[in-house]
Amino acid sequence: MTENKKTQLRVGRLTKAHGLKGAIKLELFTDDPERRFVPGAVFSLQVPTSSPWHGKSLELAELRWYNSHPVGFFKGVSDRSAAEALVKAILWIDLEENDDSSDEEDAWYDHQLVGLRVERDGEQVGTVKLVEHFPAQDLLIVKTDSGEVMVPFVKEIVPSVDLAAGIVTVTPPAGLFEELPDEPEAPPAE
Repeated sequence: MTENKKTQLRVGRLTKAHGLKGAIKLELFTDDPERRFVPGAVFSLQVPTSSPWHGKSLELAELRWYNSHPVGFFKGVSDRSAAEALVKAILWIDLEENDDSSDEEDAWYDHQLVGLRVERDGEQVGTVKLVEHFPAQDLLIVKTDSGEVMVPFVKEIVPSVDLAAGIVTVTPPAGLFEELPDEPEAPPAE
């Protein structure tokens, strides 16, 4: 019998207490909240070691939407002060290795990309160190021999990801992975 290896997946962050009954506003790091944030879902908490919640988990009782913002109600969080103690906590779920499926084309989890070889024209230029998520676009942080390079994770620059081969192919603009020589100054016009 093969045992499934578990990986943790970051799915959200608690941002602000909402109301007096322990509700907490959420920032979601998942494109699939209907699957990840269901009543009974259990989240591991990433909080400072000084927090009374350190080493504990949190079970979702209900997810509601207020003015298009997600708000979570959690078991054991019954008032505003308990909710405020959880502000800035990162929510993680256990993800079985075979649960990496997504219905979305060209969608990958961060843990699937980290460690992959980054190649340009068939030559390795680095490895994916981290994936950063920003409102405009995601960035791949690529570790190279000369330092870290931030690569916009867009189809024009990252045309393919081959998880089976462990390769991220890039077609970067000139100067992204190397220093461009200074252009010689034009001779003065006479």
